Amino acid sequence: MWHEVLEEASRFYFNENNPEGMLERLLGMHEIMRRGPETLREVSFQQNFGRDLEEAREWLIKYQRTRHPLDVNQAWDLYYVVFKKINKALSQMNTFELQYVSPYLLEAHDLELAIPGTYRSGFPVVKIKSFHPNLKVFLSKQRPRRMSIVGNDGNTYTFLLKGHEDLRQDERVMQLFGLVNTLLAHDSETSRSHLGITRYAVIPLSPNSGLIGWVPNCDTLHALLQEHRETISLDLKTEHKRVFQVVEGLDKGYDMLTLIQKVEAFEWALSGTDGYDLNNIIWLRSISSESWLERRTIYTRTLAMMSMVGYILGLGDRHPSNLMMDRITGKVVHIDFGDCFEVAMLRDKYPEKIPFRLTRMLTYAMEAAGIEGNFRHTSNNVMRVMRDNKESLMAVLEAFVYDPLINWRLLNPVVSPSAETSSVNTSQNTASSEDDPDREPAPPPEASLITSRKTSRAAKVQKEDSEMPEVLNEKAVSVITRVESKLTGTDFYPDQKLEVHDQVSKLIEQATSHENLAQCYFGWCPFW
Repeated sequence: MWHEVLEEASRFYFNENNPEGMLERLLGMHEIMRRGPETLREVSFQQNFGRDLEEAREWLIKYQRTRHPLDVNQAWDLYYVVFKKINKALSQMNTFELQYVSPYLLEAHDLELAIPGTYRSGFPVVKIKSFHPNLKVFLSKQRPRRMSIVGNDGNTYTFLLKGHEDLRQDERVMQLFGLVNTLLAHDSETSRSHLGITRYAVIPLSPNSGLIGWVPNCDTLHALLQEHRETISLDLKTEHKRVFQVVEGLDKGYDMLTLIQKVEAFEWALSGTDGYDLNNIIWLRSISSESWLERRTIYTRTLAMMSMVGYILGLGDRHPSNLMMDRITGKVVHIDFGDCFEVAMLRDKYPEKIPFRLTRMLTYAMEAAGIEGNFRHTSNNVMRVMRDNKESLMAVLEAFVYDPLINWRLLNPVVSPSAETSSVNTSQNTASSEDDPDREPAPPPEASLITSRKTSRAAKVQKEDSEMPEVLNEKAVSVITRVESKLTGTDFYPDQKLEVHDQVSKLIEQATSHENLAQCYFGWCPFW
């Protein structure tokens, strides 16, 4: 908690010139700390950092009286030392043992609570029998934990415990996917192809934390490519490095290049590799030719299905760590639905120009006909089903947009969810995407001491109260209007209704355009 509070307090004071916000956050944490430790981990923390934090608190109290900058600078000198030590300790923390961090949870047995996400009306309730004593920590920015719960049916259920992130929108997206699956199952064409979106449990525990069901037998595209390129001794960042060679030759940053120059640099990067990585991965991981054909077909169909559904939803930020592949069936699974309703296209920095991810690696992994085979056929069928059932989808999406618990997202389009982080980070086979590990902040004496690189999506809820309801309603109406235009075929020409195949053709053209791909941020990995 101190790590997060110090980052937020420094942002209040150094970036936003809000000393009252800083004092409220820091003194609140000091008050919690003065209540005394409750676990062995807290005892260890107080032994290591208690003296420095208490001294910093005294300087803060003095600053409250005097409002002298020297007093608060003295406090921040101490906070910075503590922050560095915590940062170093966190980077080396791979596991948690419940006996040290939450003995109450460890001692909880035979609860009346159902396993999160397992309750089904009319079926026996699977209750929590116990919690696994160890939690694995992933060394990414938000440091999620993998936890396992033993049910009274004898099975073990694995979840990802995430903090600093609001999962209520992801939960609603899962509900929408349930409706889409029902529609696809009742259509003769799509049911024959056994189309269905992979769903997983999303359980918000609070506005900034929650549990996400573990997706078994899946790897992110990034993890697959990383493993494959290590096997063939090819640098994972080959394409990135070729772009930098062009940029260095022009003696200017990539962002400063003209569109034509960006396209030239983009195509030069593509020429460094053949782009058949994913195609080879599917081939090498298949035990027989029949298995390979089946996996390739399932991959192509599910990629097309999620491309169309994602376009209607306005789903963005589809970098390689947000797409997963089932290692048994080849099915494509999408994760992390924080950027819906085209907020990624509306952000100020690196706005996305593509409707969905359809880069050359994804295309080359399809059948011999590429896009013109199963991909286009499935895309046409899925889009037709959604357009035929426009009223049902609009009813769900309207409730989605106007939900007061989550509609604050419409007022706060993200700046760039992954532009500030490296895109070639290691991801796990979980229903989540993670950023790079924290970078240690520099210690400028009179500038922002500890700045958070990415504000938690949940923290943006605070801005909702400052917005007028009329502004929110206006944006909600524009979102609904945009979705409705997609479902009626008027998304490209307001006065002309396109047929399904024409609409899909235009979307594919946009998604594969080098001009559009060249404008993506590097974290999106458009070269792959």
